[in-house]
Amino acid sequence: RASGRSGYAPSGGSLSQRIANQVYHAPVQTGSAPQTGLENSLQQPPPPDLTDYPSQVSPVETIHAFPPAAQVMPDMVNTPEMAESATQDSLASAASATESAMDFPLGAARAQLHATYIVSQTRDGIILVDQHAAHERLVYEAMKQALAEGNIARQALLLPEIVEMPEEDVANLLSVAPDLEKLGLVLESFGISAVIVREMPVILGDSDIQGLVKDLVDEVREMGAALSLKEKIEAVCSTMACHGSVRAGRRLNQQEMNALLRQMEATPHSGQCNHGRPTYVELKRADIERLFGRR
Repeated sequence: RASGRSGYAPSGGSLSQRIANQVYHAPVQTGSAPQTGLENSLQQPPPPDLTDYPSQVSPVETIHAFPPAAQVMPDMVNTPEMAESATQDSLASAASATESAMDFPLGAARAQLHATYIVSQTRDGIILVDQHAAHERLVYEAMKQALAEGNIARQALLLPEIVEMPEEDVANLLSVAPDLEKLGLVLESFGISAVIVREMPVILGDSDIQGLVKDLVDEVREMGAALSLKEKIEAVCSTMACHGSVRAGRRLNQQEMNALLRQMEATPHSGQCNHGRPTYVELKRADIERLFGRR
């Protein structure tokens, strides 16, 4: 009696016949056919855009988005010893850089909490930085300096932005349009109940134009005629800087956190945001010891 197994041949057949039957009846595996190394490399996804790395691409996604090392450098043999040596060198280099950074006034970045606060370590304490408030001050001071020098860089929008608002707000905003242009924001009327934004300050990057213009409308409405021109421009600068700064909730890597700390050290009035709130608090080692009853 014949067996139900695939590849079975009666024992009475010749050797070549049995081999032929086994090959013919070999089980077929479902799914895609095995791919060659070339086919596999051609199907690898393209490397991601790392322009806004902390907020768009996680470290895990970055690692798996690139082709395996064997495809990039097939002639190079990566032994466990080589990998371990490279890791040790990298860790030693990072440790050395962190040790040196602790000599700066705001120390070396150690961590980010709640995607909002930077924790740094100094030689004799720790510092907690509000990343949005700190960067807002940096952008504000940079805009004021550029305004004083008369060289605020601006860029034309590929697609001008139309912002709708009441007629009264359109009139109020257009009344300060020349001052806004000095700050790099170029807009004009678009009918009776809207404005069109044609250029933006480069320093603000990819800001929310709708939100920025509407906040400026509120600012202009509140200012009225009581403030001087200088005060009005500074108020507008403050509003624009808020929209051009690093937002709370954005993840930063260690290099970005340290860069922010170094910029704060080089910027006047960086200890307070534009609204008068502190941008960082510091706890000396003695303060920490008193908290835990060590002193």
